[in-house]
Amino acid sequence: GSNYNRKENLLLARRRLTALFPSIRFTGEQEQGRYSFVIGIISNQVARFYTDADAERVVKELKTIEKEAGREKEDKKREKVCLDIDLLVFDNRVLKPEDLKRDYILKGLEELK
Repeated sequence: GSNYNRKENLLLARRRLTALFPSIRFTGEQEQGRYSFVIGIISNQVARFYTDADAERVVKELKTIEKEAGREKEDKKREKVCLDIDLLVFDNRVLKPEDLKRDYILKGLEELK
C-alpha cells in the first residue's frame, strides 16, 4: 500500500515484483480513507505468486523494494507510507493473521481466485 506518490510507488512495486516473481498476479488498486496510522487516501493492491525462494529471501526483496520507493524508518511517525509490502501467507502458513481480516485483502483474494 501507499499514501505518498501512490500511483508511482505501486507501479514501481508491480514492475519490481514481476521481475522477481514472473508468476505474480495483481488485483486492481483499491483506494480507501484513513485506517490504522495513516492519513489521507491509501492505495492498496493484493498479489499472489509462486517462488522457490525461502520466506526470508522474499521478505528481504520486499524490504529492498520499499526502500527503492523512498521508505524511511521515521515515516510511520509522520503517517507517511511511501510503500508497504507485506508477505501475508507463505508455503500455506499464515504469517499475518490480522491482516487477512482486512476488507481490501479479503476482496483482493476473492479477485485472485
